[in-house]
Amino acid sequence: MQSLLGKIRCVTRLSTDSCAKLLPPVSPSLFIIAIGTIEFWAAVTPAIGRRCITSSSSDSVPQHASTPVTEISPRIKFKRLDKTARNIMQILDKEAVEEVRAHREIPDIKPGYIIQLKVETPENKRRISTLKGIVIARRNAGLNTTIRLRRLITGIGVESLFPLYSPNIKEIKVLDKKKVRRAKLYYLRDRLNPLKNK
Repeated sequence: MQSLLGKIRCVTRLSTDSCAKLLPPVSPSLFIIAIGTIEFWAAVTPAIGRRCITSSSSDSVPQHASTPVTEISPRIKFKRLDKTARNIMQILDKEAVEEVRAHREIPDIKPGYIIQLKVETPENKRRISTLKGIVIARRNAGLNTTIRLRRLITGIGVESLFPLYSPNIKEIKVLDKKKVRRAKLYYLRDRLNPLKNK
């Protein structure tokens, strides 16, 4: 490239008559643009050449032998951001559930189980109320898992939704396990006393 640039500079020093003999007939403005383009690429190619062009001979000695060669780490392929964030949230959720399970014993609760809860009222922390009822639904959502408890209060059916890993629930005790074939026992709302009829 340098030799080509030198030849073109020599050509520019020649007279216009000799230039017309050496090169095909072109306009002078086009000729000046071509010289400027070649000078630009002559300045740029040494930097590009060192990065992109590799020699095929294996016994060639590198140009900068004294400097240590740093290995380029391979690129890490990331998933889409929404998938990565979802994965991180699942990991954090799982760790939080394990931490709650380490502090207190939480039995495996399924629909059809008759359970007894000891719940601390948020308004008065010293008061603990005991609730007994049948689990008619369970929604699995990691740390936000909830159970729907149905119980009778003076002959009226009352349903309560409790977060399973809530700090307000102090104790969960399974009293009885009824055999059911459904995941949601909403049909018990039509029964008078589901604890005895089921």
